[in-house]
Amino acid sequence: MILKFKVNCHEGSARTGVAEVRGKKFRTPAFLPVATLASVRALDFGDLKELGVEIIMANTFHLHLKPGDELIKELGGLHKFMNFNGVIATDSGGFQVFSLGFGMEHGIGKIADNIFLERLRNVSKKGEKWIEVDEDGISFRNPLNGSLMRLTPEKSMKIQSNLGSDIVFVFDECTSPLSDKEYTAKALERTNRWIERCLECYDRSQAIFGIVQGGEYKDLRLKSVEFILKHEFDGYGIGGSLGKSKADMLNILDWVVPLLPEDKPRHLLGIGAVEDIFKSVEKGIDMFDCVSPTRWARRGLIYVSPSAGGNVKNKFRVHIKNAKFRNDSKPLDPACDCFVCQNYSRAYIHHLFVSNELTYFRLASYHNVYFFLKLMEEIREAIKGGYFAELKKEWLGE
Repeated sequence: MILKFKVNCHEGSARTGVAEVRGKKFRTPAFLPVATLASVRALDFGDLKELGVEIIMANTFHLHLKPGDELIKELGGLHKFMNFNGVIATDSGGFQVFSLGFGMEHGIGKIADNIFLERLRNVSKKGEKWIEVDEDGISFRNPLNGSLMRLTPEKSMKIQSNLGSDIVFVFDECTSPLSDKEYTAKALERTNRWIERCLECYDRSQAIFGIVQGGEYKDLRLKSVEFILKHEFDGYGIGGSLGKSKADMLNILDWVVPLLPEDKPRHLLGIGAVEDIFKSVEKGIDMFDCVSPTRWARRGLIYVSPSAGGNVKNKFRVHIKNAKFRNDSKPLDPACDCFVCQNYSRAYIHHLFVSNELTYFRLASYHNVYFFLKLMEEIREAIKGGYFAELKKEWLGE
């Protein structure tokens, strides 16, 4: 095991810590900006350095397709390729398998809310599934050109080794919130066999995280944890379907987190809503990754703190396209001290967005990423100071 993790302090189950891997450190709780194709959208290495980004998540599946993991290896690995000297984690490709499979067929993500489920009852035809899962791995169509491809646990580990990331995740099958228990149980057994194959062939110079699966079913989640704990991992991901509601997700954390070792980091995969971060940190989660800061920035949605009108109802976002911002001289968030808020007005960012100026995408992405990094810093300080519960109430009103 090459990742060292030290928990510094607790407030209830919420905790702060420091992880070190390959001589590089990151503080927890941590938010990992997602660099799907070796780029945090619209930002470069200088921006990431200025923002203080300590760790990012890159995408194994997409980098394998474009530009190719072997090319990245020839060019010195992912750190050199994208000129980022912090910690890089890579996912296994399992979620992309889900996206091309049940995600496409069901038209759904990791959590199915009640509104979606109601709509689904009125849909007679679902989408086409682009993948087939078998014992050895998956066959799928390349989303870039439609050609047939193959991905196995061994292939996932090889790709991640070629990329040269610091932290890798085992190859798993991510099930849909609409998968029944019978299928979820079969997928879990298959995932467990795949995990053993990953452990046999992964690059020992990289830290490896296991992934707890089992969907919304308590007995399957507990079975997954029991299996995972029989093997040596540097940390643990909690993945797969997180149920049909946010309450289901929190129940899963209640079942799983207390069983995981105290001295290993816990990563809740693909989750990044502000309220989810607070509630998950409260239950002992250390790491999060999500595309939300840059994805919503591109769509005109700017993250703001409670003092600027952010709340659970508006998901801590305002739409900069709104006409009320046309002549607003205030910064995006008066409580924010990022480069954008120090130098530009809401009116200017509004103008850039409605004019479709490229500068908008950088400034909005910069602010949104900073918002999450600052939030994590505030959470860490609150846990250290013993006032995390008060900070959570200030933000969520509960």
